Amino acid sequence: MRAVVQRVHWARIQVGGETVARTDRGLLVLLGIGAGDTPDCATWMARKIAGLRIFPDHTERFNLSVQDVGGSVLVVSQFTLYGDAQRGFRPSFSLAAPPAQAQPLYERVAELLRSEHNLHVETGIFGAMMDVESSNWGPVTILLEKESGSQS
Repeated sequence: MRAVVQRVHWARIQVGGETVARTDRGLLVLLGIGAGDTPDCATWMARKIAGLRIFPDHTERFNLSVQDVGGSVLVVSQFTLYGDAQRGFRPSFSLAAPPAQAQPLYERVAELLRSEHNLHVETGIFGAMMDVESSNWGPVTILLEKESGSQS
């Protein structure tokens, strides 16, 4: 499972010109599900996202999490995080989970952020063509990765 996590002033998702999700100060999470990912990967990812200390404290150091600052999270399904372009110029997505496997794990990450980490979470529409806009604060962008079967 892979996530690109951006600290944002705001972010929103539009589908067909209509805003379907938005967040103010918090995190924009682009979430990719790999073919070997499990519910344990989703649990790890939700915990990591919720606890990631990338917000400034009173000394401007990265000491606070999205939970600490009362922020919210916008989670977007992003299978292209598993694009492999090492050969040629057209990426292969063979490492990405198929939709029937990916959607429940994507939804599990969002639900765990809500239920276990008490965050306000909004999501995109799984499988839809979405326009994602954001104002990256910093900019701060962190890549998280949990390989299925790894123990961290």
